[in-house]
Amino acid sequence: MGQVFKRSGFNSSALIRLLSRLAEADVREPANPTADRLSQWFGWTDAISLSAALDGTPATAQASIRAPRNTEESECNRVRSALANAIVEDNTFGAGKDATSDFAPYRRRYLARQQAMEAGVGSLRSRLRSAMAARSPAMARLASVDVVMAQVLEAREHSLLSAVPGLLERHFERLRKAGEAPAAEEAQTPDTAAPPPDAWLDVFRKDAQDVLLAELDFRFQPVEGLLDALRTQATRTP
Repeated sequence: MGQVFKRSGFNSSALIRLLSRLAEADVREPANPTADRLSQWFGWTDAISLSAALDGTPATAQASIRAPRNTEESECNRVRSALANAIVEDNTFGAGKDATSDFAPYRRRYLARQQAMEAGVGSLRSRLRSAMAARSPAMARLASVDVVMAQVLEAREHSLLSAVPGLLERHFERLRKAGEAPAAEEAQTPDTAAPPPDAWLDVFRKDAQDVLLAELDFRFQPVEGLLDALRTQATRTP
């Protein structure tokens, strides 16, 4: 069961390391073990739901409704590639002529990319749960546990990820101030070479793109866990 919810500590993920660098902050892993911190997020109703999922006796799966074993993995790869390509090909975050020194367009595009990731990952997770429920009673129970875990963790995760655009805005403003300083100095001393006026903006756009790709990896961790469970079950099935 542990592999289904396999997720690196939030603070140790590539996403948080990247955000920590952009925010010029030192984010340390909490001293309390992950299990202790996780237990603090469960209310008594969550604990009852989790216990019911663990103790439940799902109906026996019917072999006739089992999908081919590679179908789910192929769909996950397709969706992940589509989301990653949409980020990489988004002109808002790529070097080009559409640059703007106003943060508002970047916020709108980042939120749109987040919404696309949330919808894509949510759909895949539901599909994988259905596939698991069709495989065996034990896998169906595991899918039920994942539903409860999602209910507990997704609200907190959404709260944390919704703060990313604000952090990027502060990074944007720091880069803009740092980029405008050389231009002001050049105006006073014309012989001093200064970087292109929009160089800071190219740096920001690349940073924002990197954050989006790291967020995509982070959001896909539960999907990878469910896929691992399906792979393990497939290897044990004659």
